[in-house]
Amino acid sequence: MKRKITNYFGVTLLLICFYMLSAKLKEQETWVGTWATAPQLVEPHNMPPKPGLSGHSLRQIVRVSIGGEQLRLHLSNVFSEEPMCLKAVSIAVSKGAGAVDTASLKRVLFGGKEGITMQPHGNAVSDPISFHVVPGSQLAVTICFGQTSTTVTGHPGSRTTSYILEGDQTNRADFSQAVLTNHWYVLNGIDVQATPKAAAIAILGNSITDGRGSGTNKQNRWTDILSEQLLQHPSTSKIGVLNLGIGGNCVLRGGLGPSALSRFDRDIFAQSKVRWLLILEGINDIGGIRKAEDAPRVAQELIAAYQHMINRAHERGIKVYGCTILPFAKSFYDTPYKQQARDTVNNWIRTSGRFDAVIDFDQVMRSKMDARTILADMHDGDFLHPNERGYQRMGEAIDLKLFK
Repeated sequence: MKRKITNYFGVTLLLICFYMLSAKLKEQETWVGTWATAPQLVEPHNMPPKPGLSGHSLRQIVRVSIGGEQLRLHLSNVFSEEPMCLKAVSIAVSKGAGAVDTASLKRVLFGGKEGITMQPHGNAVSDPISFHVVPGSQLAVTICFGQTSTTVTGHPGSRTTSYILEGDQTNRADFSQAVLTNHWYVLNGIDVQATPKAAAIAILGNSITDGRGSGTNKQNRWTDILSEQLLQHPSTSKIGVLNLGIGGNCVLRGGLGPSALSRFDRDIFAQSKVRWLLILEGINDIGGIRKAEDAPRVAQELIAAYQHMINRAHERGIKVYGCTILPFAKSFYDTPYKQQARDTVNNWIRTSGRFDAVIDFDQVMRSKMDARTILADMHDGDFLHPNERGYQRMGEAIDLKLFK
């Protein structure tokens, strides 16, 4: 009898220790970004097609990077001048062509309630949702809108098809009759609960990071290729990749969307557990130079902007990797003085020692016949943007040791 009591207390003690350890590990888990996109004011020609968003449902597909057992959504109304009402939101595993696996479908709550109204220039973060997120998988987020703003926050360069159906269709499996649009709206990011060793890479860029020239619905931007490479190795499989590229974006001023300098804190520091920052920005600033005498000044302003972003990131313990600007001879940007500006900037990226490391995309993508020209079979026909093969080459060229 005494032995039975001893065994009973021994087992009980083990169970108590197990639960205490599990609880401690759970407490140590942290939110890490698995997908993100840079918000901007949607231009009139990129607004949702009829029937529009008000009173209707929008299903959007995203490819996550790392996995987890809990997630939360980030939504944005930051560039909108009026409230944005979300009546209901759901998330499910995408089965392609707008269809979802209904067995995986979960309702998304905000403060325990189904809907939320985002105020002008505001944001929303959902409650945590128990959801098995498979690394590298595609998820479908479906939003039923109430009244929406006449100005919409979104991301036009999704390279991914979204689906609009009339009424509340957040529980619906099939969206085959939907109106199609290749843009994202309102949805801004997804975090997963992960172990303390997990972290994210934030990537600040323009159309080459946003993926112009990649395949629609193929998820083959260079950032996607990098994510796939990281997932294949146990030592890097807990690293999320967050694409904060905006097509036509500039570092300093002008271009499409807010400049890299003006959006830096929101688009980089607002992400969850960023440990590394990659910067591939500047070609549009250089391409926008109108006079030869302005080229040296713009080059120095870009260098000063890089130094500012490096300093800001280092203050937060984030490592910053500089990416050299790709060749652009024979493109619509090509002039001798713009080439000189690129040479000045790339030389500084390579030799200044200010970046924690350099990813030399210029070297990776240049033609052996002419170093100022992109590889003949690696661009999208404009001698500026890589094609699908070019993005594959860029993603595979990155040394994964930089993230270990």
